[in-house]
Amino acid sequence: MQSENNINIEPSSFRDPSGFLFTREGVLLRQVNVSYQKQYEHLLKSGLYQALTDGGLLIEHTEMNDETPARDGSFRIIRPEFVRFISYPYEWAFGQYKDAALATLRIHRQALDFGMILKDASAYNIQFYKGRPCLIDTLSFDFYSEGEPWVAYGQFCRHFLAPLLLMAKVDLRLSCLMRAFIDGIPLDLASSLLRKAKIGFTAGQHIHLHAKSIRKHEQDGKKNEASGKRLKVSRFAHTAMIDSLIRLIEGIKLKNVETEWGDYYMHTNYSDEAASLKESIVSSLLDGIAPKTLWDLGANDGRYSRLASRRGVEVAAFDIDPIATERNYSLVKSNQDERMIPLILDLTNPSPDIGFANSERKSIRARQAPDAIMMLAVIHHLAISNNVPLPNIAKWLSTLSRNLIIEFVPKEDSQVKVLLATRADIFPEYNAEGFEAAFGSHYDIIEKRPIDGTKRTVYLMTAKG
Repeated sequence: MQSENNINIEPSSFRDPSGFLFTREGVLLRQVNVSYQKQYEHLLKSGLYQALTDGGLLIEHTEMNDETPARDGSFRIIRPEFVRFISYPYEWAFGQYKDAALATLRIHRQALDFGMILKDASAYNIQFYKGRPCLIDTLSFDFYSEGEPWVAYGQFCRHFLAPLLLMAKVDLRLSCLMRAFIDGIPLDLASSLLRKAKIGFTAGQHIHLHAKSIRKHEQDGKKNEASGKRLKVSRFAHTAMIDSLIRLIEGIKLKNVETEWGDYYMHTNYSDEAASLKESIVSSLLDGIAPKTLWDLGANDGRYSRLASRRGVEVAAFDIDPIATERNYSLVKSNQDERMIPLILDLTNPSPDIGFANSERKSIRARQAPDAIMMLAVIHHLAISNNVPLPNIAKWLSTLSRNLIIEFVPKEDSQVKVLLATRADIFPEYNAEGFEAAFGSHYDIIEKRPIDGTKRTVYLMTAKG
């Protein structure tokens, strides 16, 4: 939205009275309001900011002393390090979610040593920066008061603990509930879904007993607050609870789960020679267009995404399969890949604009305009498995990026034959000629590279106009 002086105010920042994000001439800035001056100064002067940024847990920023405030009431304008692609928890693999939860707890635990706490425990405050979870809201800290319970405890349970337990104990796909509940999964709902799961005594306290307490004392809590009665928690008990939550989160493991594409590369119809040739073709095309940012749609475990990230390209690697995305994230961590972020995404139902006024959380197309898109061995799943016409696919992709590297998989391919084995072939236009005609309406075909030993072809295209 626009402020009075024509500055772009970030729509997701309206809830925090401490400050807000805005852009001026394309540069992302954060205004720290006067109301937050004491907390901000303590964050920096106490050494907490330095300790967290040194540990990669908090985004670094630069103070912009000559920058004009966006609104009245400003104490300081800061410029945070730029996170190239903003992701949301309903797009994270299990391992990402777990690491984000642990980062949040460790930040809060460290803040206590400097006389501060995290006043917010929102999963949306964590982003994956240079391959690691990092807090991006510099204004999330407040002073610790002796005896005060952790004000963000309930939010942490809704945003982190409940989703992780549901993913691990019920169904890996239940992180999608974070898309429906923007302030975290309600604990009564989580408790109901976890009722038959074996989550252990400690987790049960934070979910089942917590949910029961909320239901029982919802009105009592209001009365106690009005009468000045407040729960007192010693610093020792506070610290012990955080340490216990850390151990609990560390102990949450995935069950043995299988998904449709988790073992895709173990069952592919490529020979080693064809797979090597495909890598060579993709590498050559990447070198030709030299993108700075790339989306790999249908990335699976990131095998071809890494061809780009090794070339210094910032890659968002999307796949519908949570196990494939989990494997990709594991490889990102083991390879210390700072340029790739694996994410879960259904291309037939991509992340939309949600939240208040449909503006707090952005659709993927509103978050970045990548220099290139790569879509390898995906077109047949969209066109045949999901009945999306080729012209519709071409039109949509052409609105996202100028450059496209795409692999066409014809009906003669064994993988397509599998798809057609249990259904009528109602796709007369699904052939090389139909593919080129549909995409030719929106793209200029620059290169066409057959993969020897297969029926497949890789294309490089540039959007018209």
